[in-house]
Amino acid sequence: MFEKFTDPARTAVVRAQEEARERRSDRIGPEHLLLALLRRPGTPGEELLRAAGVDAGEVDRVLAAAPPHDAEALATLGIDLDEVRRAAEESFGPGALDRTAPRRGRWFAGHLPFEKTSKKALELALREALRLGDRHIGTEHLVLGLLHPDHTASRILERHGLTLAGMRRTVAHRPRRAG
Repeated sequence: MFEKFTDPARTAVVRAQEEARERRSDRIGPEHLLLALLRRPGTPGEELLRAAGVDAGEVDRVLAAAPPHDAEALATLGIDLDEVRRAAEESFGPGALDRTAPRRGRWFAGHLPFEKTSKKALELALREALRLGDRHIGTEHLVLGLLHPDHTASRILERHGLTLAGMRRTVAHRPRRAG
């Protein structure tokens, strides 16, 4: 499937791994792919996202925060994550709860696997390209793949009013170029 990706789309997928690694994630999530697309200026995918008001800073902020469902679940038990972080940093210094570096010596230490939702987004990008009659998978198709719920990246896109049906129409009516 990867051979059907345009160079910019292939680069975005590779960059998603770098985004995950920079955040010390042990897997590549859809949000890392979204960030990678936003950091590829001039590509159809980045242009679609920028036109909708989606920016990398917002995604960075969402990733830096605890996942809302985890925070909400802990809050029902009376645990305030902001208070826990404040107390830990007061006792142990700034960044005390940040993820530690990955263990050395792991087999394929440089490789990060894709989360199930990321794999699904890539598969759906292929399906969207086929649906549109395209012979390649471009960054615009990756955006379409990310619009299938339910993950952090799709929720960010939904907050900006992006829908799968609307984006399909937009992509279908754009001038074709490899990206």
